[in-house]
Amino acid sequence: MKLHTFTVNPFQQNTYLITNNGKALLFDAGFFSASEFSELNKVLKAENAVLEALVLTHAHIDHVIGVEQIRNDFDVPVYLHKDDQYLWENYMSHAAMFGLDVKPFSFEPEWIDASSSLKIGSFEMDARHTPGHAPGHLVFYFKDHGFLIAGDTLFQGSIGRTDLYKGNYALLEKSIKEELYTLPGDTVVYPGHGPETTISEEMTSNPYVRA
Repeated sequence: MKLHTFTVNPFQQNTYLITNNGKALLFDAGFFSASEFSELNKVLKAENAVLEALVLTHAHIDHVIGVEQIRNDFDVPVYLHKDDQYLWENYMSHAAMFGLDVKPFSFEPEWIDASSSLKIGSFEMDARHTPGHAPGHLVFYFKDHGFLIAGDTLFQGSIGRTDLYKGNYALLEKSIKEELYTLPGDTVVYPGHGPETTISEEMTSNPYVRA
């Protein structure tokens, strides 16, 4: 299994592509420019991989701005936690906060919930509900490969914002301690922004949430 990172859009958001045996799974779709979409296509071609689905950690604008084009280009299902439905349906107003003009989505995603054995396409993972940054935020843990797609819960030396719709610091702290800091310390954390880190590094040095 390979993990490919694309740092994209004006928010420098990390979009992740996992490839394995000719299959691919995309996490968050922050692609904004034609060149960014082109980089995705180059990797898929190089890996000789077929995209099976798009999974969203949450529905903030920087993580979903490329969703419509991904769905149009690849005709794949899109998965999101139900508690982010309001953000999904009103992401235009979130975009407007940053001066971006976008259209409503033309479809509804497939609603998913936390599951210790979520299977999407050829990929199986542990999906954990981690509200606090967004109400329906999910993180995705690949136990056999020792890594976590963390979205905007936990960053290297920081945590997700809690001043947006239904943001709550105490709830985010609880989510991190109960759902992330219970993972093995050597688990590699791939965040929605910034460089990768590990669970043990953040447990001991993160200034916002200590173990």
